[in-house]
Amino acid sequence: MKLKNFQPLLEVFIAAILCFGIHDLFFFYNQNNPNYQHFNFGLTTVYGFFLACSLVIILILLLVKQKNIDNVGFTFLFATCLKIGISFALLMPILNSKISNIEYEKINFFIVFAIFLSIETVVAVRILNNNQ
Repeated sequence: MKLKNFQPLLEVFIAAILCFGIHDLFFFYNQNNPNYQHFNFGLTTVYGFFLACSLVIILILLLVKQKNIDNVGFTFLFATCLKIGISFALLMPILNSKISNIEYEKINFFIVFAIFLSIETVVAVRILNNNQ
């Protein structure tokens, strides 16, 4: 595979860094707010997990595209469903927590999940539309 074929991985990484910077800036300005303190999973941990998942998914899509472009969509759906299952398993301590401000952590986790799902979807569509 050529180096140009790995461009979607770089795009995912750059988009994730930009989103992390904006999200971290939000937390920086709200650092005195008790609702945004004492999360089970830190922002870096959540972004790291979803970035790793996204990079693996996009890499798998690129490899599947080389073999058979017709299976890229199904592979994306399967990989995304698998990521949802793993994310739900990781979210269980948050869902079962009795802390009063846990709603903010749930929302934060979902926002990061939605950001990475959007990034993956855009990159997957670009992979499918790039007929070379």
